[in-house]
Amino acid sequence: MFYGAKGGNVKIGNTDMDYVSFGRGKKTLVIIPGLSDGLKTVKGLAITLAIMYKAYAKDYKVFVFSRKNQMEEGYSTKDMAMDLKMAMDKLNIENAHVMGISQGGMISQCLAIDYPEKVDKLIIGVSISRQNKTIQDAVSNWIALAVNNDYKGLVIDKIEKTYSENKAKTYRPFYTILSKIGKPKSFTRFIVQARACLNHNAYEELNKIKSPTLIIGGDSDLVVGKNTSEEMAEKIAHSKLITYKGLGHGAFEEAKDFNQQILNFLKA
Repeated sequence: MFYGAKGGNVKIGNTDMDYVSFGRGKKTLVIIPGLSDGLKTVKGLAITLAIMYKAYAKDYKVFVFSRKNQMEEGYSTKDMAMDLKMAMDKLNIENAHVMGISQGGMISQCLAIDYPEKVDKLIIGVSISRQNKTIQDAVSNWIALAVNNDYKGLVIDKIEKTYSENKAKTYRPFYTILSKIGKPKSFTRFIVQARACLNHNAYEELNKIKSPTLIIGGDSDLVVGKNTSEEMAEKIAHSKLITYKGLGHGAFEEAKDFNQQILNFLKA
């Protein structure tokens, strides 16, 4: 009923990695979520994710991968890409279309650079290839809130910076409720992943990406900043750029044609 949705777990070194799979297609689509994965992995979200990404279920076998469950200090986006490659190997995924959102987009860049044989087509959504003041300020503040165990402050700031004004105002009446849902037992995992965002720099290696690439961003992004998608498109050959006017980091949720644009790209 829900596209064969199920949860899974794969051994990675001395720890493990949660993933969800669904879909009936013969081709494989790998989805890498953003920094919110640091607060909760995909474990227990099989049906939720199958519904969220149902547009891909007919044509693809979809895998949504979390980061590994136990992380060492200094764990980087390159390390995350290496572990994702290991997980793909263990699940006999020789290559796939790969879509990364936000930090997932950073990881997808590293995967395409370091393991090009694993990436057929690449989609980078609302992400960066190198640092700027906007992401440094936003993510540093989230780390400070997490260190201070201020989950409510973290939830509010993430929503306010992610969504357009029209979308954000629909959340505001529910901030108290939202801040009581999903608080992790520990913020350690989130903090390690957030620091990886602040150290990500693949800009000088983007020209190594040979996969056809779709880059999607918003022109009002308060998390990764402006023109970050444009500068990636300039460095990646065979890339296509889509910029949503008036949208920011939440363009992947707010743009009504987001999934259709990706499907059009994948089927081209």
